Amino acid sequence: MGKIYCIIGKSASGKDTLYKKLLEDIPDLGTYVMYTTRPMRSGEREGVEYHFISDRELESLEKQGKIIEKRQYNTMRGPWTYCTVDDGQIDLLKKNYLSLETLESYTALRKFFGGENTVPVYLELDDGERLQRAIDRERRQPVPGYDEMCRRFLADNEDFSEENLRKAGIEKRFDSTDSEALLEQVKREIFNTSC
Repeated sequence: MGKIYCIIGKSASGKDTLYKKLLEDIPDLGTYVMYTTRPMRSGEREGVEYHFISDRELESLEKQGKIIEKRQYNTMRGPWTYCTVDDGQIDLLKKNYLSLETLESYTALRKFFGGENTVPVYLELDDGERLQRAIDRERRQPVPGYDEMCRRFLADNEDFSEENLRKAGIEKRFDSTDSEALLEQVKREIFNTSC
């Protein structure tokens, strides 16, 4: 039986970078594309970063019973929904998967697929470094959304409280200050748990 390795962490903690490097180094890992109602950002492509859907399409998926997990954020640009859909992308009988998750989505995946099949990879990084990374990333956008960046940064403190981490069963943590050392640590974790 395969496993889903769920990369989890506060915004700008290095999740996307780690995800891309792991897929380069371990090409056998499967991926799946989540769905969202938020607008596409500059450089994103349909079906690559997300499946970009309308609220009406989301409602249709819910009526069909296809939603594994769903969460909505009241952003500075309006409500945005993110979800994982049972659309045949995940088949644990065939392979291991790598995903980017929130604490909430990880908990729902663990409930749906079983705790023995979901492995959390929780990244930690100093708040000052995270904030600088977030600002740098936002500056590269054609129309920076600093207000939304700040909302997400502040919301992370509540979302990733020690109590919430404990409830989700997150014990092991990975320091993401040094991206190369982080990559090697997580690769070892995957190789040690996928046997």
